[in-house]
Amino acid sequence: METNYKELGLKIGLEIHQQICNKKLFCKCSTQFKEKDLGIEFTRKLRASAGELGYIDVAAEFEQSRDREFVYHGYKDEYCLVDCDESPPYKINQDALMTALSVAKLFKLNIPDEIIVMRKVIADGSACSSFQRTALIGTETKDSFIETSLGKVRITSLCLEEDACKIEKIEGNKVYYSLSRQSIPLLEIRTEPDIKTPEHAKETAEKIGMILRSFDNVLRGIGTIRQDVNLSIKNGARIEIKGFQELRVMPKIIENEIHRQLKLLKESKKINPEVRRANDDGTTTFLRPLPGASRMYPDTDLISIKTKDLIKNIKIPKLIHEKVDELKKKYNLSNELANELIKKKIDFNNYSNRYKNISKSLLADLLVKYNKENNLEKALDLLNSEKITKEIFDNAIKGNVDLGRKANLNEIENEVKKIIMENKNLTANAIMGILMKKYKGKIQGSKLIEIINKNKKFIL
Repeated sequence: METNYKELGLKIGLEIHQQICNKKLFCKCSTQFKEKDLGIEFTRKLRASAGELGYIDVAAEFEQSRDREFVYHGYKDEYCLVDCDESPPYKINQDALMTALSVAKLFKLNIPDEIIVMRKVIADGSACSSFQRTALIGTETKDSFIETSLGKVRITSLCLEEDACKIEKIEGNKVYYSLSRQSIPLLEIRTEPDIKTPEHAKETAEKIGMILRSFDNVLRGIGTIRQDVNLSIKNGARIEIKGFQELRVMPKIIENEIHRQLKLLKESKKINPEVRRANDDGTTTFLRPLPGASRMYPDTDLISIKTKDLIKNIKIPKLIHEKVDELKKKYNLSNELANELIKKKIDFNNYSNRYKNISKSLLADLLVKYNKENNLEKALDLLNSEKITKEIFDNAIKGNVDLGRKANLNEIENEVKKIIMENKNLTANAIMGILMKKYKGKIQGSKLIEIINKNKKFIL
């Protein structure tokens, strides 16, 4: 029986976290995340501090009660005194700031006249300073939404913040963290709870992710984009599920969380607002109480940012789907090929102008298949000048150019005459089979059969 989500009172909202830029947010350290050559190790214990309103956040208080010890590892070029909280932060990364402002404008969010960097209390060790710096870049307007198959999903806000440390391992009461991920610039996009079904959540996350990948500064690869799901059902409470790495498992985890809450309600048990971890088997486990609003306070090490002049320089790129449609229309390419060209950031217009004798679909296919090969352009030059055929393009890519060159027609014709004279009873197809072993890929089959028939008739 199909679940009636409307009857359940299901509400789902997303938080999308996307890494950007090649330098960290408040220092010059690399965001390559190679984690090679350990440079430092130090240990800390953290305690929760009061936020701007004078209260200690319930989630921070919970983490402090666990009395854990945190060990931090810093790797070459990927940490500095700022990451270790031993030096004040540098001026905010301007590339990251401009990207965030561009994303805010694209989503038609309201950009404030003045941006203030805040500190968010974090006591689980994922920030060795016990706080995460974050800045509100844009807030909701009547026009800030995306269209989906089930209607509009409103975009609530956009923040630019520091990413957290990555857990390396846990041993007893010790948690080991890498500083390499800490302070990588992170866009946090929040939606209103307009998402209607588990599959709709996946669709919405995919669409927002696609839009973000339209920006050149966006980092790619496993772990560079993460999603959190906020959901509730009637008579329940808001639950935040963290740790989605693959969108394909999102609907299953949401379904299982709904069933977990329904079971609790059936047993007359209270559902508490909390943060839960998404597990590989589709279940969720308790992490900590849901944080409140009392964990934020201004960062006095950083001056506020006036946005009036910055907004004038905002540039919004073409979206991926617009680039794909443009390639499809201009070069009559398939949707799949056009998508792959854009995904791999291949400048097809440039290649198309350089290699005019190669059909557009073949050129696109070769660029997608061999885009990381060192000999790609040499092989394309040979194919474009008709010195090799497409059948042996792979040989040319591997550097075996001689294996890929077209055969001399006089040489082939002499070979055909020799075979016919020595084997007068062989059919044209039999001769074709002999020759194709030697000349496969070096001459078109139709041309070869033409030479065979001409000479067989003449000699016989």
